[in-house]
Amino acid sequence: MATIGTVQQTPRGGATDKAQKPVERVNHLTSRRVWERQYVDRLRVTDVAVVIAAVATAQLIRFGELQVEGAKALASYTGVSVGLAALWIAFLAIFRTRSPRVIGNGAEEYRRIVSATFRLFGVIAILSLLLKIDIARLYLAIALPVGLLGLLVSRWLWRKGVSKQRSKGKYQTAVLIVGSRKAAVSMAKQFERSPGAGYSVVGMCLPGYEPERDAIFLDGYEIPVLGDEYSVVEAIETSGADTVAVTATEHLGTKGIRKMVWDLEKKNVDLVVAPGVVDVAGPRLVMRPVAGFPLIHVEKPQYNGATRFSKTAFDFLFATAVLLVIAPILLIAAVAVKATSRGPIFYRSERMGIDGKPFPMIKFRSMVQDADQKVDSLLAQNESEGGVLFKMRDDPRVTKVGKFMRRFSIDELPQFINVLRREMSVVGPRPPLRREVETYDGDVRRRLLVKPGITGLWQVSGRSDLSWEETVRLDLSYVENWSMVGDLLIIAKTVKAVAVSDGAY
Repeated sequence: MATIGTVQQTPRGGATDKAQKPVERVNHLTSRRVWERQYVDRLRVTDVAVVIAAVATAQLIRFGELQVEGAKALASYTGVSVGLAALWIAFLAIFRTRSPRVIGNGAEEYRRIVSATFRLFGVIAILSLLLKIDIARLYLAIALPVGLLGLLVSRWLWRKGVSKQRSKGKYQTAVLIVGSRKAAVSMAKQFERSPGAGYSVVGMCLPGYEPERDAIFLDGYEIPVLGDEYSVVEAIETSGADTVAVTATEHLGTKGIRKMVWDLEKKNVDLVVAPGVVDVAGPRLVMRPVAGFPLIHVEKPQYNGATRFSKTAFDFLFATAVLLVIAPILLIAAVAVKATSRGPIFYRSERMGIDGKPFPMIKFRSMVQDADQKVDSLLAQNESEGGVLFKMRDDPRVTKVGKFMRRFSIDELPQFINVLRREMSVVGPRPPLRREVETYDGDVRRRLLVKPGITGLWQVSGRSDLSWEETVRLDLSYVENWSMVGDLLIIAKTVKAVAVSDGAY
């Protein structure tokens, strides 16, 4: 991950040459307007194809195997299928599932697809009840899951393509940051931390601009400072930016912001304003105009009530299903552990659960029997940044079987028993040790507001390669914003992370 350094004091002439790097970089990017329009057109074609395939499949499965009666039903349901497909496509458009604001990044795109699909079938159920229209239940029961799964998978495949293009420097949004020096640098760091978002910072406008201090350096290139907060229009021409991101707006004031909005309208450049809060998901941000001001209300995290009940129910059903499926793997792993090293099959590690309550986390033993007694002698070789966690890539305590199990996270599978015992969740923050919790300050303790998870954002974002600060940031982000859709996405990403052994040791 690129890190941003301090502002450099450079001669005026030399700084001009260096500052051209990001500008040249922007000139080689495909215009955002062009690629977004092409991408939306492709999504529209894919959505239509998936929806038609889903309703056709449902019709053929429900009525295709019958004889004379089936032929009549098949013909009569053709009109129903056409109407359902048209409504489905219309709902996808109404709920803006192809909006450039959500495509290619985050869970909002998937959430809108799920919401549009379920609301469509809810409307159909209500209309069929009120108008006394008899629609075959099996027909709808096939069309809904097949179509929804097809839409989600197709969007995932398209997003993989976008991610690949962005890794090559394409499909980027060229951003000009306007705000105080500290806030602008912080925003640039956030964009660099999430390259998949496709926001490429091409310049900054900072209060107190001085030509002699005209660049903020990154590892691979430098971001030029192109003027002060009143030089935005000229900076857009210089940098080729198609989006202006404003942060720490106190220097501009209400009149300055309003004038900037009017100026950007003429240039067809987008304006985004950072509310000053980070790691808060979109569903928690609600815009409410009050007394002429567009106030952003940050809703409280949902830890209790129906949301907690739904998460608990999901955990129980998911853990039960997984344990039934992986029973042969558990048996083989147990035999391998017992046959290759002395000691018990399972290792029970004390971890701190919800509200700081301790519980024994169950794992297959992947180390020698007396591994805990050898920690002190290895502390000097701790590779974890910050020293709170203990990590070693080549830990001498790990057995040969344990190394294989850790590579594919097989040693973690017994934790589904902890889920059934309601001590853990399938998805949640990383389960901490007691000594880690004892070092927590007020902010970090918010990790204990929900159950720890077998997997989580930390698992799909680097696992053991993450620093302590990054692990805490991801855990707090999960606690603040967790949702069922988010949990499903993390589970899907976990399967991939485990398969390729990202950050596992």
